[in-house]
Amino acid sequence: MIEQVAIAFEHKDYKTAAKLLKQLQKESPENPWVQYYLGRLHEVSQKRQDAEKIYRQLLQDIRNAKIVTLARQGLRRLQEMELEERQRAISQATAQPNNTELGVLVLEPLSTEMKTEASRKFAQIMQLDPYTARLILPSRGWRLYRTGQVGELNFYGKQLQQAGIPCFWATIAQIQQIQVYQVKYFQASTLQATVVCRNEVNQLGSLTFDWSEVTARVVGLLPIFEQVVDVDAHRKLEWKTQTQDYAQFCDLHIPGRRCILRLYDNGYKFQQGLESIPQISQNTIRINWNSLSSWIDQQLPQVKIWSDFTSFADTTLDQTEMLSHIKSHIDLFRREQTNWDSAFHLYSGLVFVK
Repeated sequence: MIEQVAIAFEHKDYKTAAKLLKQLQKESPENPWVQYYLGRLHEVSQKRQDAEKIYRQLLQDIRNAKIVTLARQGLRRLQEMELEERQRAISQATAQPNNTELGVLVLEPLSTEMKTEASRKFAQIMQLDPYTARLILPSRGWRLYRTGQVGELNFYGKQLQQAGIPCFWATIAQIQQIQVYQVKYFQASTLQATVVCRNEVNQLGSLTFDWSEVTARVVGLLPIFEQVVDVDAHRKLEWKTQTQDYAQFCDLHIPGRRCILRLYDNGYKFQQGLESIPQISQNTIRINWNSLSSWIDQQLPQVKIWSDFTSFADTTLDQTEMLSHIKSHIDLFRREQTNWDSAFHLYSGLVFVK
């Protein structure tokens, strides 16, 4: 009867093959040829997961060289079909002009308990081995996983979300549309606050807002690099670039006005503006900044503070091409080009648009 099943498959008479297999499953359910053709029937019926399960089980349990070869060929066909469908779907997803914009796909953290199952699904969706998939999925903080056309990122992102893997995506254009004001000092503050600030073309002005308009606060440290003289292994002097200090940044997000108020320690005029901020005097910048931060804490007790920039930057700094499209809106003096500034603005911008 197996020969009849084989002939039915050769003639693509799947109805007859299904009828014969139904009888064979009752008579010889453990027969590996019955299992193989059952896998083929699932394959042609578009029940690919069932077919894959049978093919993999045959590879695990059977030593018959012919069946092993056929099972491997079956798995290869399934992979080729999935790849073809994926490429077709991505082509459709990027067909519209607005879906070709440059974007980023960001993975959100997962608990350790969820990682085992999530890594299996992630590996399947992204065509990875499970070990690599588990290493990629973050346990804390965001991970920049992929850059590219937003249509393609949307395609993968929706699959990941449906699989229970938290992620989101955004276009670089969305980040670029956010207005950034460099805060020089707070001029007044009650239920409303007024800041003296500079806009993108360096014009000085003021902006008054309600503290209730602030929806997020993003803080981060940006390294300050200096050229220093060091002695190498051969006792020769050489110039090296080293991190000498860090600049402290704080962004206040006001989405209702599509703007970010950006403060940083060396750019804030501690001797001007409000006198109600405690301990701001002739102290060091670090002490004054800590006092300012504590005062902002009191004004925004319920607002979430996003402080995982450094871990995010670790997954982002090598994306030089993508970061080159992002204006940082950061005025630190840099002797050499660095991706840190654009990475911080990307992080803050992603918090803003998410």
